[in-house]
Amino acid sequence: MFLLKNSIINKFYPVISRSIHLTSIKPARDIKPWNVGLEGEWRKARAKKVLKFDLPDFEQIRSDTKLTPEEYVSKLKEKGIAPPKQYKEKPIVVTTTQGVLDPYVPPEGDGKYSILSKTGVGQKAQHIKQKTASFMALRKIKSYEDNFDLPTFVDEAKDIYIKAHELLVNWNNPDNKEKLLDYVTEFAYPLMTFQRDLKTIRWSFIKLNDIPDVIQIRTQSLIEKTNMFSQITVRMNSRQILAIYDRFGHLMYGSDVIVKDVLEYLVFEKNISDFNGRWRLHAKILPDWMPPKDPIRKTFIRDPLPEPPSAGRITFRT
Repeated sequence: MFLLKNSIINKFYPVISRSIHLTSIKPARDIKPWNVGLEGEWRKARAKKVLKFDLPDFEQIRSDTKLTPEEYVSKLKEKGIAPPKQYKEKPIVVTTTQGVLDPYVPPEGDGKYSILSKTGVGQKAQHIKQKTASFMALRKIKSYEDNFDLPTFVDEAKDIYIKAHELLVNWNNPDNKEKLLDYVTEFAYPLMTFQRDLKTIRWSFIKLNDIPDVIQIRTQSLIEKTNMFSQITVRMNSRQILAIYDRFGHLMYGSDVIVKDVLEYLVFEKNISDFNGRWRLHAKILPDWMPPKDPIRKTFIRDPLPEPPSAGRITFRT
């Protein structure tokens, strides 16, 4: 009897176990955990995760590469697509000119003769003759800027000059290296900052000896007539203190206690056709007749001293 029951169970066990297994397992879509929500509640959210887009026909693109330019253009015309234009020009951003427009030549001995002397009167007369071209350039500037005024510009030029040199003195501040471009053009920036990291500068502006005077005004267009630049030359006579030290702390040029009279011809530039343009220091005019400056004191590394002779090499002469 016991053997009969075991044989019946062994005979029908696969069928029973299979039926129990199939009824206990449910598909994944029928399982609803507690955090899924109601049926269809998150269906729209799941649909937003899928992005449908058309893949390009790579075979067509591969075959188009073998076509000649004429065949490719004709194929685009059949599809009603305008053929793309090939631009060979490279974008150029012109923010400054690469030089001085009609550089002004200062008269020899300027700043040494009084306006009441014979030489001073001759210099003033020559300056008046050059006013015609400057007057035409001034009208050009006022056609872009209605509120432009020369006395106001002179005060602005003095502030630009002082601010640019103060940023150059405080060169260790990383922010000043970018702020300097707000007061100096890209043409003058490398000239002013050449080997600046190897020097220490002490500079201070004391006062103006004379009221700054506008000597010359010039305008010129670059690349296009609508891209107009203007340059104004300002004569500035001031009193300053300048001392330059090398990386070893040795004085190279000037003095930090002696006040000197400095006569400079400064060129300020602006892109007057640009709405966001601003006046910036562009160059300094150095005449050929100017005497050479004092030589700069340089620091050199001394050659190593020879070693003293040893006791064995010392010989005594009788």
